[in-house]
Amino acid sequence: MYCVKCGVELANSEVCCPLCKTRAYHPDVDREIAEPKYPDFKSIDKQYNRGLIMIVITVLYFLPAVLTLLIDLRANGQVNWSGYVVGAQVVIYTSALLPFWFQRPNPVIFVPCAFASVVLYLWYIDFAVSGNWFLSFAMPITVAFGIIVTAVVTLTRYIRKGHLYIWGGASIAFGAYFSLIELLMFFTFDKVGFVFWSLYPFIVFFVIGILLIVIAICRPIRESLHKKFFI
Repeated sequence: MYCVKCGVELANSEVCCPLCKTRAYHPDVDREIAEPKYPDFKSIDKQYNRGLIMIVITVLYFLPAVLTLLIDLRANGQVNWSGYVVGAQVVIYTSALLPFWFQRPNPVIFVPCAFASVVLYLWYIDFAVSGNWFLSFAMPITVAFGIIVTAVVTLTRYIRKGHLYIWGGASIAFGAYFSLIELLMFFTFDKVGFVFWSLYPFIVFFVIGILLIVIAICRPIRESLHKKFFI
């Protein structure tokens, strides 16, 4: 007897295929009491010490940052260029490696943490170069972008339906985000005036957002796209 799905040979006593779990019993075939041809597959779960592994990865990851800091202190007697290196490594660690400390990391928590690390890094750069652009430009646009991304991630994670509405609204919000960037550039950097370049991305993202919302509202269009593109 053979499996009708994957074709593997089965004993007549098999109830289901051990490979693909397809039911193998046929009412016209007399079942026999016999040993199965293949032993039961049992996966071996290897237990890893997640905390120990992450400690080792963290130490190896920040070792270049410590060496950079020591070299900078040795050469200049103060934290100079090494601050940028260490800050960038902290941002990357917070965004990419910090969630692996947890068994099931929740992006709703770690996405804002990543943006918070970016905000602090930009504040440090502004402080180091005495730029005076953090409060009026860098922080507002970073916080606004973080709010949009966090809202999309949160709604997508906790709402099972209506994703087209979420993505449509996000597209419109991103279009307005470019207008915010141009507005803050005008007030922060005096040499940059209004040229209304933000109007073009705003129109593009606004049209895309409206199309997504229309598709979400119109069921025939949604079903037609699903049949053609499997979306």
